[in-house]
Amino acid sequence: MPEEVLTQGPALNEKETSSGSILVIDDEVSIRESLETLLGLEGYSVRMALDGEEGLRTLDQDNFDLVLLDLALPGQSGMEILPQIRERYPELPVIMITAYGTVHNVVEAIRAGAENFVQKPWDNEKLLADIRSAIARHRAEEENLQLKRAMKERYSYANIVGKSEPMLRIFDLVAQVAPSRSTILIQGESGTGKELIAKAIHANSPRKDKAFVPVNTGAMPAELLESTLFGHIKGAFTSAIASKKGLFEVANNGTLFLDEIATMSMDTQSKILRVLQDKRFMHLGGVQELQVDVRIIAATNVDLRQAVREGKFREDLFYRLNVITIDLPPLRARREDIPLLAQHFLERFAKENELPPRKLSADAMRAIVDYDWPGNVRELENCIERGVVLSSGPLIGSELLPGHITGRSFQDALLAHNPNASLFDIIEDIERRIIVEKLERCGWNQTDAAEQFRIPLSTLNQKIKRLNIEIKKRGRE
Repeated sequence: MPEEVLTQGPALNEKETSSGSILVIDDEVSIRESLETLLGLEGYSVRMALDGEEGLRTLDQDNFDLVLLDLALPGQSGMEILPQIRERYPELPVIMITAYGTVHNVVEAIRAGAENFVQKPWDNEKLLADIRSAIARHRAEEENLQLKRAMKERYSYANIVGKSEPMLRIFDLVAQVAPSRSTILIQGESGTGKELIAKAIHANSPRKDKAFVPVNTGAMPAELLESTLFGHIKGAFTSAIASKKGLFEVANNGTLFLDEIATMSMDTQSKILRVLQDKRFMHLGGVQELQVDVRIIAATNVDLRQAVREGKFREDLFYRLNVITIDLPPLRARREDIPLLAQHFLERFAKENELPPRKLSADAMRAIVDYDWPGNVRELENCIERGVVLSSGPLIGSELLPGHITGRSFQDALLAHNPNASLFDIIEDIERRIIVEKLERCGWNQTDAAEQFRIPLSTLNQKIKRLNIEIKKRGRE
């Protein structure tokens, strides 16, 4: 299960009532006038500075969404001013402007932290697109930080991201139901974060200091599931060589999260119903009743009402579970949360891989916002991790996203990324990406990946070593 981020939207500040606030640092009158007219017509608030020192003073006096910085300035050059801006305002995007767009200048500016590089005379539409993209990313980063702070103040469990109206309604509902003793049913497509919502409810309930015990009821056969839930006594079945507590006992006075509850057998459903009704159960093979105080939170990605109509789910259990229902929206129904989620995952995977901060290019951001994400947040998480792992610099372009998201073929993306690559380089890059993608899908379990590739584990390990693929030490939920 992916880690997301539970948040509440911050109040709009003054600069968000316009398209944004931009500081232009350029000594040429004609350039300043052109930019002031162009940006003003687009609804931006524009301030001007004639040189770097004045620009730094202006930045200290007011808040800005973006800086347009000329390379050739009187006194200190733009390349000398850029590191000072980065040091004082590390999150503020800076677009460099110059009449001398050499490859060396571009590389140095990007390395120094510039968002982009625009050459005079510029194309108005492209410049405006670059500005919109940079400001959108900057605001998403700011909102992410504010949302995390707001969530920490409101909830003690802050691992779900979202500022959209559907998610804000979910957060309000979580706040309302968490203090109660009521059974909760969480419904939503796979990958929407049902377990995270369950954890948030538990973490904000009077039971927060007791156990939160998750169990995937669809991951084991009925006999094993019953033994796991209710425990067994020695000799209850052939392999029961010792008595064992069940998860109901482990979760006593706490919360038991039953995921994929629609997959349970009818017999197991009847036993769950009895615990909900009487707070009592027996070990498998036992004769003594045990009493427990457990809050049940159940989750499903199917329509339980339809399952009841089809005779696949007990109607009485459904009504016992359906005291309070939380319907989680799919990611495609809350697209405004995608940049926030992407930023969260960028930060997380860069940190986990001990890499410098990473950003998505404008094309990559457009691609992930436009994509429908049938796998929801989990699929987005895997996509961003892939981009971070495969990136060689601070900017993750659309060529590092899977082809089914961008609409481009894998080979086209590789050639676009490096048109001068040799055939050997292209083949090696393709092989690396295929192996990383398979490992991601297998939860970084090399044995499973080798079996799916139909190659010996030793062969896969040799390829991983040769291609310098970093193996994740953790599993995927």
